[in-house]
Amino acid sequence: MVQTRSTCPYCGVGCGVVIEHDGAQITGVSGDPDHPANFGRLCTKGSTLHLTASASITRQTRLLQPLLRAERGKPATPVTWNTALDLAAERLSTIHQQHGADAIGVYISGQLLTEDYYVFNKLVKGLLGSNHVDTNSRLCMSSAVAGYKATLGADAPPCSYEDLALADTVFITGSNMAWAHPILFRRLEDGKRAKPEQKWIVADPRRTETAAMADLHLPLLPGSDVALYHGLLHLMLWEGFTKPAYIAAHTEGFDALKARVRDFTPRETARLTGLREDDLLTAARWFGDSPATLSLYCQGLNQSADGTAKNAALINLHLASGQIGKPGAGPFSLTGQPNAMGGREVGGLANLLSAHRDLANPDHRAEVARLWGVPSVPSKPGKSAVEMFQAAADGEIKALWIACTNPAQSMPDQAMVRRALERAEFVILQEAFATTATAPFADLLLPATTWGEKDGTVTNSERRISRVRPAIPAAGQARHDWHIAADIARRIATRIAPGRIAMFDYATPESVWNEHRESTRGRDLDITGLSYAMLETQGPQQWPLPEGATQGQARLYEDGRFATASGKAKFADVPFKPLAEPRDAQYPFSLGTGRLRDQWHGMSRTGTLGRLFGHDSLPAVDLAPADMARLKLAEGDLVEVRSRRGSLVLPARGSDTVLPTQAFIAMHWGEEVLTGHDAQGRPVPGVNALTTPAYCPISKQPELKHCAVHIAKAHVPWRLTAMAWLPADQALALREQMHPLLHAFSWASLLPFGREPDLGHATLPDGRVGLLLRAGAAKPMADTLAAVLRDAMGLGAPGVLGYQDARRGQQRALKLHRDEAGAERLLAFWLAGDAASVGSGETWLRSLLEADQTLPGPGRMLLAPGALGQAMAGAAAVPRSPQVCTCFNVTEQQIRDALPALPGTVDNRVAQLQATLKCGSNCGSCIPTLRKLVQAVPVAVTATPAT
Repeated sequence: MVQTRSTCPYCGVGCGVVIEHDGAQITGVSGDPDHPANFGRLCTKGSTLHLTASASITRQTRLLQPLLRAERGKPATPVTWNTALDLAAERLSTIHQQHGADAIGVYISGQLLTEDYYVFNKLVKGLLGSNHVDTNSRLCMSSAVAGYKATLGADAPPCSYEDLALADTVFITGSNMAWAHPILFRRLEDGKRAKPEQKWIVADPRRTETAAMADLHLPLLPGSDVALYHGLLHLMLWEGFTKPAYIAAHTEGFDALKARVRDFTPRETARLTGLREDDLLTAARWFGDSPATLSLYCQGLNQSADGTAKNAALINLHLASGQIGKPGAGPFSLTGQPNAMGGREVGGLANLLSAHRDLANPDHRAEVARLWGVPSVPSKPGKSAVEMFQAAADGEIKALWIACTNPAQSMPDQAMVRRALERAEFVILQEAFATTATAPFADLLLPATTWGEKDGTVTNSERRISRVRPAIPAAGQARHDWHIAADIARRIATRIAPGRIAMFDYATPESVWNEHRESTRGRDLDITGLSYAMLETQGPQQWPLPEGATQGQARLYEDGRFATASGKAKFADVPFKPLAEPRDAQYPFSLGTGRLRDQWHGMSRTGTLGRLFGHDSLPAVDLAPADMARLKLAEGDLVEVRSRRGSLVLPARGSDTVLPTQAFIAMHWGEEVLTGHDAQGRPVPGVNALTTPAYCPISKQPELKHCAVHIAKAHVPWRLTAMAWLPADQALALREQMHPLLHAFSWASLLPFGREPDLGHATLPDGRVGLLLRAGAAKPMADTLAAVLRDAMGLGAPGVLGYQDARRGQQRALKLHRDEAGAERLLAFWLAGDAASVGSGETWLRSLLEADQTLPGPGRMLLAPGALGQAMAGAAAVPRSPQVCTCFNVTEQQIRDALPALPGTVDNRVAQLQATLKCGSNCGSCIPTLRKLVQAVPVAVTATPAT
């Protein structure tokens, strides 16, 4: 086997990976022990990357050749690359000539490499003559960009990962770091283990796993972040925790802010935030009186109609207390995507230019024009993500070119987004996966390379540039994103500006990167001292690294000089504003969205693996137990969640992580896995049917984190649950075939389950995968639809045992396997009928099927209704305990059973669990849960410490 070093394609931590392969197929992956971001660690997502690149998954899910949809609503058919590229250039050129440059919108992604980003940015701004190029980073990081620029003068996170261990106080706000950035959280845990006196403050409306590990949890009301930060600054001033000398020497604008926070007394701040005054004082003391305070923050601040103010108000605290520019201190924005930083560096947003230049600055525009060899670049700001799709929905934008992102899943207000995709005259989707929700809307689909095939660079949250290297050739006919964009650009230039054809004469990704490097000369992110060769020989490097330097700069602003005209940081005098959509009598719940531990974004990659649904396989809405009782809801009851824009039906789940009048739905549940039809018969597009497009006026980032909703029990009396082990080389393809049929139901979810074969590990070569279908409707489905679904689940073949009660509308079916000795195993089951009977049968039949073990008695007896069938199955039908450890498939009950015999401290008991059950010994993502269970389960009286 051959090993190739590369970088993980998920979050912005930027973990190094070692890809094992034979030159044609990826067989394994491990953490790169030499990479300074992760030192060999990987989370559940990163450690299963090789499984997502298997030949089987590639065949079933990847876009492997260019496709053209001659008529919307019809299947797309293969075309040659030349046909596809010529058509793209011809249609875009015609629209450009007939309607102008601003009739074309290009929407790209923080998952693109820097080289890809650079070519797209140059194509739109330098060739088409428009600034209508934006990125899904607008949905995750643009408020952080605006906050840094408003206060520190440049979009430059001032900290490094090493600061996690050096801080005395860590303020985590607007981030469930344990799930969203698990490898950084492991480093934070390491730091606290070595430095037990380190204090953690977590500000989050929910009691997440991150919050549960805090020394002080501040469960603030949704949207009250600015009030919290102003209130803390008020207390820091009152208690003498500010640094007047630092303020005088290195900042400006403090007097106006000081006057504003005068009104944020502890009592008023407590009223606005819902927090205790004593906790506010403790937080202010720990933050301001600490030798080094580090703030870590993410989407809870960014995804807000007041996101820039939230970021800036937090940075105010660091400037006022001098907690910046020194080890263990500073405001550290955690990046959501693997190369959102790289995209920001090349100016890949509608209001930016290359190398952190401002579009509004005529000198900056002239510099970029000289670099590109064009007379000028447009001065009019382009349309941001929400604005772009609204303009397409209004008919202003005629063509949309979408690359490496899935707006039909991830954008807010899906009704508007889908109007845009339907109204646009021409939609190009440049994508690695054929299974995204956006794909059916595309007229032209262009297959792009993905992880394991791509070649270029990315930049992580700590400004560290890493190489992304290809291990295997591109799948099918896929091409690199930068190559596709350059090829189309040359064809467009031939039609509209022949003199600019040479602008895109790139031979390699390195040639693109070298041009980007030159654009940074003299800028705050100067990397003129860096090269591909240096990255090869010396590994990942932080910027700035100007010509003549031998290494990058780990920490910024150590000299107290900032990237502003005066050299001084600027305090942001920002008002506290309420939520864009506060709850009211009609919509009395505050709905929040966020990540799950083992999934990422729209799940086009992670959603291919059944094992990554082991931790949470139920698209559900979490409600406080008090609200469950008030609404007379039992666990799993279907509810309708309705906002001003749309609605969806899904199960309700009681959770102590949310407070009364609050609700939570994971951001991942798009139409690909959670659908049905609404009251008007329209397909339900997942969670973002609900979310608001309201955005921050400065950053243009939408408030995806919150909207007001109404929740009520849904009238869905008829239910279906079907579950089946299926051939690994067919399961995902069958899911795609079944998906369009699910719109016939009021509610439906279709997920993979199981554990995929892992040929990269000798101890785990075998595995099984299957599909789990849940659905509901007001009345039983048509027999024809039932027959198609049963066939897809392997339950339509001869030999399947069945039972039907036409009077009661119930159907049950079982597929069994009998070995030579006559022992039977359950391979599939089908339950349809009233909610009570299906719900009671699903739990224990699922346990029998997932156990994949010999049945305790004749399989036909499982057809008996309800409790009778369960009784006949005996102990084997006990509902399966929730999975805690994805890597080794360890359940909560296994851990609870082991803990009474494991004495010692919390850390000692966790270590013993790691040694005996292996849970937490690989990626470590489950360690917060292990610690929680250790604290909940006491040691048996007879247990004595090991000597």
